[in-house]
Order: sequence, then structure tokens, then C-alpha cells
Amino acid sequence: MGLFLDFLTLPVLGAPRLVHWMAKKVTEEAERELLDEDRVRAQLLELQTGYDLGEITEEEYERQEKVIVERLNAIREAKAEQRQ
Repeated sequence: MGLFLDFLTLPVLGAPRLVHWMAKKVTEEAERELLDEDRVRAQLLELQTGYDLGEITEEEYERQEKVIVERLNAIREAKAEQRQ
């Protein structure tokens, strides 16, 4: 019965269902990128490389490192909350 009902309501509800599905997928992808620890670690590595090459000062390194480490900690906390 469910498939038959879906078929009958397709002309009316098809577009809203598609929009809902697309919005859900976009949200899932945004969350995945937001909680990507590897990307944040890569930023930390780039920062370290820039400092080692003398491209940024120690003060700038420390300021940016603090922001990146805070972001990494927030990601870990968010993932821990999701598991609970």
C-alpha cells in the first residue's frame, strides 16, 4: 500500500520530498566537514610548517595554534556527545 500511495501522491508531494532529501544531504555533508579532525590537523601542520620556514612570527603562530587547537577540542567534544 505504501508504494501505491507514494505513486499516487508523487505529482503533489514529489518536489517537496526531493527538496527535503537534498536539504538533508547538504546538512549531513556540512556536519561531516565541520567535524573533520583530519582537516584541522592538516591546518595545524601547515601552521607549523609556516613557522618553521619563517613565514610567520612566533606570536602569530601561538595565536593561530590556540584557535586551531580549540577547534580540534570542540570537534572531539561534539563527537563524544554524538556517541552518547
